[in-house]
Amino acid sequence: MATVVAGIIAHVDAGKTTLSEAMLYQAGALRQLGRVDKRDAFLDSDELEKQRGITIFSHQANLHYRELDLTLLDTPGHVDFATQTEQVLSVLDMAILVISATDGVQGHTRTLWRLLSHYHVPTIIFVNKMDAPATDRTAILQQLQQELAAGCVDFGDNDLTTATYETMAMQNDTVLADYLETEQLSDVTVRKMIQQREVFPCYFGAALKTTGVTDLLTGLDHWTQPVTYPEKFGARVFKISHDAQGERLTWLRLTGGTLATKALLLGDQKVNQLRVYNGTKFKSLPTLSAGMVGVIPGLTGTYPGQGLGTEPAGRPPEIQPVLNYTLDLKGRDSHECLRILRQLADEDPQLHVVWSEQLQSIRLQLMGPVQLEILQQLLHDRFNLDVGFDEGQILYKETITHAVEGVGHFEPLRHYAEVHLLLAPTAPGSGLTVASQCDLEVLGRNWQHQVLSNLQAKTQLGVLTGSPLTDLKITLVSGKASNVHSVGGDFREATWRAVRQGLMILQTTDQCQLLEPWYRFSLVIGTDQVGRALTDIQRMSGTFDPPEAGHDATLTTITGMAPVAEMQAYSQVVQAYTHGQGQLDCVVDGYRPCHNAAAVIADMAYQPVADLENTPDSVFCTHGAGYPVSWDAVPAMAHVPYTYTATDLEKLS
Repeated sequence: MATVVAGIIAHVDAGKTTLSEAMLYQAGALRQLGRVDKRDAFLDSDELEKQRGITIFSHQANLHYRELDLTLLDTPGHVDFATQTEQVLSVLDMAILVISATDGVQGHTRTLWRLLSHYHVPTIIFVNKMDAPATDRTAILQQLQQELAAGCVDFGDNDLTTATYETMAMQNDTVLADYLETEQLSDVTVRKMIQQREVFPCYFGAALKTTGVTDLLTGLDHWTQPVTYPEKFGARVFKISHDAQGERLTWLRLTGGTLATKALLLGDQKVNQLRVYNGTKFKSLPTLSAGMVGVIPGLTGTYPGQGLGTEPAGRPPEIQPVLNYTLDLKGRDSHECLRILRQLADEDPQLHVVWSEQLQSIRLQLMGPVQLEILQQLLHDRFNLDVGFDEGQILYKETITHAVEGVGHFEPLRHYAEVHLLLAPTAPGSGLTVASQCDLEVLGRNWQHQVLSNLQAKTQLGVLTGSPLTDLKITLVSGKASNVHSVGGDFREATWRAVRQGLMILQTTDQCQLLEPWYRFSLVIGTDQVGRALTDIQRMSGTFDPPEAGHDATLTTITGMAPVAEMQAYSQVVQAYTHGQGQLDCVVDGYRPCHNAAAVIADMAYQPVADLENTPDSVFCTHGAGYPVSWDAVPAMAHVPYTYTATDLEKLS
């Protein structure tokens, strides 16, 4: 029997949870169908989910169908909870992407498709709501092929046609050559192409009426390629939660070997229980084997994306929050609020809860207003905590446009470290990376490890607004230690100062750059309202593609891009001038240069030299005492020669 972990993902309101319900019912795992609108869906078990009619948290269910042993992970569909969906993708054998026949490919659908490609998850597509009037199967398939992948193929009732085989063969030159010679395509080849994300089987139906669901289950059973697991233990953590008794739960997928109770993990933590959940209920097992999804209560120090045993750590998440909120304590104890929020951040690390000692405030990062509403309700229901938030601010980032060698020197009495770092710009969306190209004879392995570890130990901030740095590579190129006086903390101080000193040099020549998040949007409005919309988009510093007329001649679709800062409140404007008939769909599409950087920088009034926790200045020693040296005077006093000339840096930019 094939053991498969499949995740159901979709744009909000596509019918994802309804499909999960129908699959469980058709497979005999449920005696009767629940419904989202009746608040009795098996996988929308949380009270908040029942109230809102949307999935907020990922849930697990299990079913058996023919030779298929399926673990089903239902994920949130709303864009504000995309970070939780992304956590699940790293442990899937297969994804079931649900698309509404009435809505087609939406902006968030494209984001999910990009994530599926990023994590290389084989994908089956289920087009739901085919019972709606005027749905056109051929037109929908063409849209899938044009907007997602040419390998989207109609698998219908799993009785494939010659045309279907030809379309599949065309997705791989080697397969096509064999097909033209033999006029045959084996099931083994099709399974391999599905696994390699060259072919994406498409099924059509109506989950609410269970139409097409049996075909989907049959397809999963027949076309999923069995996985061979290594013998040594490995596991990937994908979720942290707390049960009704407040016990911390670590959700993981075994990627190799077995895990038994009483085993030791993370040094000396004992596995006291192994749970396998099905909805809200669970059963305890003595052992989990490779391929299974299980839960370990009581572990500490685990986090989503963590690798255990032979499994390496996962990639940094692609989806990042773009809004920053400050908590209004409303008279509540700040330390108690911080404790509670850190528990929630333990479950969702993307909240990035930060306590500012200087401002005596708590800040956190969110995706949007729906997540904010849910968070406030969650704090009230779960912790009896009623707090408010400010209006929220855009989460800016900073990068550089030119390479620079930054120097940090830290030499109070009986301490010593000097660090030289090369800061160089990298491609948009690449994040912050660190490396070393320093000779071990110049700086020992232990000191180099200290430098690289400290670069990653905290969020490195820019000097324009104090926002996080991104899209640059920091490379250790030289340095110096003292056999007598150097300790690890010295290299921490020198490293952080070297980053800031390099940035201050670039700031003087306008080679630091402020970035802001941008939306990719789709706006459906009446044809007579196009002029108003285009004027609004231009006013918001956005760009747009040529408007496209819809199937209904009275409607027009405008797609384009605009800054989140300008467009985040535009949906209310659209509803007003279209009298509730317009539809605006926005998805964060990464960071780009800020459209009004000078105004933002002036408004934030950040003083980098006054930020003592991130100072660009160094400390030197003379006559037995340490003294501060301004960042611009450091180059003349550095003990180690510079590695790069101005010409070298120009070539690296």
